[in-house]
Amino acid sequence: MVFDMTDPFCTLILRGIENTLYQSSFLPILTDVHNERSRFERYLEMLLDRRIEALIVLANWLFLDINLLGDLEKNSIPTAMIGCELKTDSISSIIVDNEVGGQLALEHLHSLGHRKIAFIRGPKALTDTAPRWRGIRNCAKTFGLELDSRLIMELPESRDPMSSFEAGQKLTEDLIKQKRPFTALLAFDDMSAFGAIRALAKAGIRVPEQCSVIGFDDVAPSALYTPSLTTVRQPMEAMGASAVGIVVDGIKRCARKTGNSRNPSQSYT
Repeated sequence: MVFDMTDPFCTLILRGIENTLYQSSFLPILTDVHNERSRFERYLEMLLDRRIEALIVLANWLFLDINLLGDLEKNSIPTAMIGCELKTDSISSIIVDNEVGGQLALEHLHSLGHRKIAFIRGPKALTDTAPRWRGIRNCAKTFGLELDSRLIMELPESRDPMSSFEAGQKLTEDLIKQKRPFTALLAFDDMSAFGAIRALAKAGIRVPEQCSVIGFDDVAPSALYTPSLTTVRQPMEAMGASAVGIVVDGIKRCARKTGNSRNPSQSYT
């Protein structure tokens, strides 16, 4: 179950899921809930009615508002959540260490000699934002680097995954208008980094010659962008594969408990 298939973050994760399911002789059923709670509820109901054997969810901030975990727990369906950490023993979470990721991004810019660095933080409601920013702050403290509050901007909340491009561009334009100099920009994700590069180019500021930019995720367009984007890579295919491994193990455990020895090539997940 994907919250928005247009989000570039989903592409490689889905590839990892599909490849690993194929090797395990399971067939995926793909649903896109379009960031709508009602559609999520309806699809989940339909999937449960069809007696799916497991569920993998590519989550975003919207999932935090959805309280349907009881349905999954009641049906004892092995479930893995990618991109969102849940405080429950019955549903597994697959996430990266966002704190270390934020630290690595700032370490890279510092190693290039940058001291006046601008930041585009993630939306407050997104669970990745706080740990990623904590890693940045801790790294800055280690280096004795002052974080100028006037160079720290924040992405607004939005259900549109492409909105971070527009927001990144607008926030960077606002930074430039302040006329407070910075030599590097650390963006919350690749899409906001792309928007920042667009704003810098419009202002006649060359990247990376006059300003370094670093993103987070390593979505597919990063390598195609000009200049190619420096970014902190999330192992997205591996995250998808890990989710499959978790739920397939859960399916096998359920089969042992019930004595179900059905051929997995006839199964759905």
